Order: sequence, then structure tokens, then C-alpha cells
Amino acid sequence: MRKRPGEAVRASGCERLPTARSSRPLAFIPGLAHFFPATRPIFEGVTPMIPLSPGQQRLWFINRFEGASGAYNSPVAFRLRGRVDVGALQAALMDVVGRHESLRTVFPVVDGVPCQWVVEGADSFVELVVEECGVSGVGEAVSREAGRAFDVERDLPVRARLFVVGPDEYVFLVVLHHIAVDGWSVAPLLRDLSVAYGARVGGGVPGWVPLPVQYADYTLWQREVLGSEADPESVLSRQLEYWRGVLAGLPEELALPFDRSRGGVASFEGGVVWGGVDAGVGRRLAGLGVIVV
Repeated sequence: MRKRPGEAVRASGCERLPTARSSRPLAFIPGLAHFFPATRPIFEGVTPMIPLSPGQQRLWFINRFEGASGAYNSPVAFRLRGRVDVGALQAALMDVVGRHESLRTVFPVVDGVPCQWVVEGADSFVELVVEECGVSGVGEAVSREAGRAFDVERDLPVRARLFVVGPDEYVFLVVLHHIAVDGWSVAPLLRDLSVAYGARVGGGVPGWVPLPVQYADYTLWQREVLGSEADPESVLSRQLEYWRGVLAGLPEELALPFDRSRGGVASFEGGVVWGGVDAGVGRRLAGLGVIVV
């Protein structure tokens, strides 16, 4: 909807739509048609090792299995005009990394099991690299850095680079790994970076209230709520039973016609295709628990 100038999605219009928590599949499972308890602080920082969430497990496995690949990088680039205070931007970057534990988390294997390890102190430093490249080379430089792979066992899942294009003209690139962020994470992260930069330019520090929960809290809460697959009465076991029944017998690959043959190796190249759906289709999709925005 934001493709049209001057139009925005109103929050009030989204509140009436089903959410992932209230979507239809949960209603089919006895005892699940209720709200889960709210996320709360659980991780007490006694040990920096936390189990992986299911989503992190998938991305960790892909990172280990495929090796060096930028397929799950999430790059965000901005063209900046005017004077940039590099020192303030570096300090603001570290303010944000310090505020969000997920940006300073690595995923090593301990005793044969991958885990989250929240990095503290000097090891959590993320350097803002300044590189002069000129107008003709900035596109190639951004693509190169955006596609550079992360090793999630050792690398913090965030990198930042400031490309100097010309006098008072820059491209600021932040590259994040999907194991630490998703599409919803980028806006609050950039908002925090903007607030921190404004504070640092003015000689101060951002006056943030500490976050009530971090991703480690969510991971432990999720495990507590879903329970163990070994327990047949757990939410996780009942969800698995339901979806195995729903998806039983479906083809592993959807036999849709293609306009060209599928390559033998995934290229990970994609694009954006704009389209729309009418109100009736939108209502039917909403009824399936899919929010269309």
C-alpha cells in the first residue's frame, strides 16, 4: 500500500485481522484457543550460553551446510548528503549493539550442541569501516560487501561500512545476518541508530530505558510455552501432530509451469513484483491467518 505516495497502513485497520497467535490452525487443537502467557525476562545472565530458537537452528544449519554464502544477509543502504561525524556514527553503532543483545550474539558449538553466546566487552566491538570508492565504484562496492558471508559461529551478525562517494556524499551500509534480524527488526534498529547518532553528535548519549526483554528471554520463553516434543501433551507435539495430518500426502514440489527451466544450482537471485488483490481475496486470506499489508 505504501507504494502509492501519500498512503500509509493504519494500525487500526490491522488490529481487526487475525494474528499468528489467533490464527485458525490453533483453534482446531483442543486447549490451544487461548493467548499464550506474555514474554517476560527469564535469562539472568548467569551463563552466556542459551539454546537456539527453532528459527535460529534452521539458519545455523544452513550456514554450516552451505558454507560461505550471503544468501541470508539483510543489507540496508542509505545515501547521505552533508557532513557525517564518523566518530559519532561509530559511537552510535556501538550504542545500538550494546542495547540489542541479538546484534552481539554468536552461535558456537559447545559439547556438540549449537548455542547462543552473548558477547560482552571489547569482543562486541563492531568497527565502522570507512572506504573511499567514488561514484563509479559505489554500486560494485555495496554489492560486494552486502554479499560477503558471515560465519555465524564466530562473526557478530552485523557489519557497517561508510563509503565516501564524493565531498559530503556517502553511502552508509549496514549488513545483518537473518539469524539475528528479520524484516520487522530493521525499522526499530534504524530508529535506535538515528536517535543514538543525534545524541552523540550533540555530545551526549541516548537516554534509553533498558529493554524489558531480549531475544534470549524470548527463546527461553518459547521453549517453556511450547514444551518438549517428547511430551505428547505439549503444545509443540500437538502442533506437529496437527500439521502432519494437514500436510500428509501433499507433493514435495509444487508442479507449477515455469517460463524457463530450473537451474541445477540455486542462484539466490530475486526481484520484486508489485501486484494487488481485491477486497474479497484479502478477506479470504485474512481468514486463513495471513495479514495482507
